[in-house]
Amino acid sequence: QNMKMVPVPEKAYGTFFEGDCYIILHTKRTSRGTAVDLHYWIGKDSSQDEQGAAALYVTQLDNALRGNPVQHREVQGHESETFQSYFRNGIIYKKGGVASGFKHVETNMYNIKRLLHVKGKKHVSATEVALSWDSFNKGDVFLLDLGKVLIQWNGPNCSIAEKSRGLALARSIRDSERGGRAQIGIIDNEKDSPDLMQIMTMVLGERRGELRDAIPDTKADELQKANVRLYHVYEKDNDLVVQEIATRPLTQDLLQHEDCYILDQGGFKIYVWRGKTSSLEEKKGAFTRAVGFIQAKGYPSSTNIEVINDGAESAMFKQLFQRWTEKDETQGLGKVYTTGKIAKVEQVKFDTTQLHARPELAAEQRMVDDASGEIEVWRIEDLQMQPVDPKTYGQFYGGDCYLVLYTYLRSGRPHYVLYMWQGRHASVDEITACALNAIELDKRHGDEAVQVRVTMGKEPTHFLAIFKGKLVIYEGGTSRAQKNTPEPAIRLFQVRGTDEMNTKATEVPARASSLNSNDVFLLATSQVCYLWCGKGCSGDEREMAKMVADIVSKRDKHTILEGQEPADFWEALGGKAPYASEKRFQEQVTHYQPRLFECSNQTGRFIMTEVVGFCQEDLDEDDVMLLDTWEEVFLWIGKASNTYERNEAIASAKEYLKTHPAGRDLATPIILVKQGYEPLNFTGWFNAWDPYKW
Repeated sequence: QNMKMVPVPEKAYGTFFEGDCYIILHTKRTSRGTAVDLHYWIGKDSSQDEQGAAALYVTQLDNALRGNPVQHREVQGHESETFQSYFRNGIIYKKGGVASGFKHVETNMYNIKRLLHVKGKKHVSATEVALSWDSFNKGDVFLLDLGKVLIQWNGPNCSIAEKSRGLALARSIRDSERGGRAQIGIIDNEKDSPDLMQIMTMVLGERRGELRDAIPDTKADELQKANVRLYHVYEKDNDLVVQEIATRPLTQDLLQHEDCYILDQGGFKIYVWRGKTSSLEEKKGAFTRAVGFIQAKGYPSSTNIEVINDGAESAMFKQLFQRWTEKDETQGLGKVYTTGKIAKVEQVKFDTTQLHARPELAAEQRMVDDASGEIEVWRIEDLQMQPVDPKTYGQFYGGDCYLVLYTYLRSGRPHYVLYMWQGRHASVDEITACALNAIELDKRHGDEAVQVRVTMGKEPTHFLAIFKGKLVIYEGGTSRAQKNTPEPAIRLFQVRGTDEMNTKATEVPARASSLNSNDVFLLATSQVCYLWCGKGCSGDEREMAKMVADIVSKRDKHTILEGQEPADFWEALGGKAPYASEKRFQEQVTHYQPRLFECSNQTGRFIMTEVVGFCQEDLDEDDVMLLDTWEEVFLWIGKASNTYERNEAIASAKEYLKTHPAGRDLATPIILVKQGYEPLNFTGWFNAWDPYKW
């Protein structure tokens, strides 16, 4: 206001004049201290001078806060998901501004007459539009605000979520602007509300002609967002040089502390990263450069900009990189991100009896329960389900697909987890049949099962636990009665795990180069079974290997220590050869912030809307939502979601992993969860989950 910063009364938070600029400071306590965000917001009718002043103030505030905040440039109608998350009930845009004599008023106002056009489902915004039927369309919610009366008119093509978000906005206007003293009327079907329609006709006049059709939202799709490019920005002879240095997948070492960089996310968002030791001039020019970059690229002037300081990066920024390591970061419960072949996960014993009392532990450990439930296993044979002999439960062959149904009791009633295990050498037909049979099996259990897609070698923690240390994965072949190929005479298995909850044996090529000093290996020949104990293995690991040895071989067991192998051992492996023997390291990687998205696949384009700072309220029954916890991807299916999106859900999740800027592992487990039957390892990611909400 007159180029000065003037505080906005708290009652008016979320209401913005289109002719003005605003600055928003948001602080939040996190596990790593305080996260600070600074936004400057540009109204569509604000002057260039005001926009310049707002940018300047943000830079000054950033200095005062010692360069810790993440700074954002927000343009009306194109706000970032982070900005929208502050205004749970929606954002209201008002005509006018300070210059034309408008200001935010504290008192309860009743002499009001305005029409608000409400848009959005996860992120709601309401814009003042002309008081006329011409402003209406069939697909959105409109609020006619007459001070003491608020009439919510729902377009015939509105979704349940849009109607309920519209009502939340109407209530918040009543409560914050009118001190609770206003009536709300709802028109869901014009024929059923003659009295309210009469008021609308009095204000807007008679309606002539048809209403306009709904206007589809234009949003960046995932393919566009996956297109990340990194530019180096520097001065040369008083000129600014912008040079492209990398495309995805980006790695953290590209960012040098003495420079500034621009990261362009498909023109959907521009990030400016400022190195710790870059010059003051470079730091100061961050926004100016980003705006210049947008103009040079021919992007719309409304493109979102985020300015980030070295060492205080936002979660959004970090996840655009393949791997992001923090200095001196302590890990969560025995959780380590592995790199390459030699990374050892320190298993932390945790008390499974605590899972119910602490769902966040269930989420952290990726455990639904303590694994004491019942198991049934089927193999896909001739595209049908064939029961597997319980004596061989836990043995999986790479040439087959299996269905594993796990049943457990929670508050006295059965809950189901259905694992679809896909062998690396199974045919496409078998993999498809596996998915179809899973749907049938799910139907038999009242459509209540949580479905988990498991890729061979990427078995989730809980899957290991239910087989109680007896999980053996054979590279190829099949467990069917009529086997076409004879079993190999010599087999080598790598055993990993310290107790019944986390052990599995995986067949590896029977060659010396497969060995690793950190583990126990079983070498099964036609005469004997060797237990080879690497220097780095523990007593617990040796005990578990003995248990597995009885499954893979009926021959005598010989325990041998690394370095004391008999000649027969090397002979069976085809001679000595170098193998991995360095001590395993633990690479410290950022604790990944779980992220929630609404998925829509309506138009054949795959579009995801992120919900920042999510809670259970954000799961609407007509939604398909994706929760990404990095090691697993959950799909939450609302009761009223449309069939097309429901059927496309798994494809959407695969697409999400494929287009993820960080170059994600495509074998990440994908878990299908139905509304009302959420397991603990899903609900644990939400704060204060209410199991009775639905």
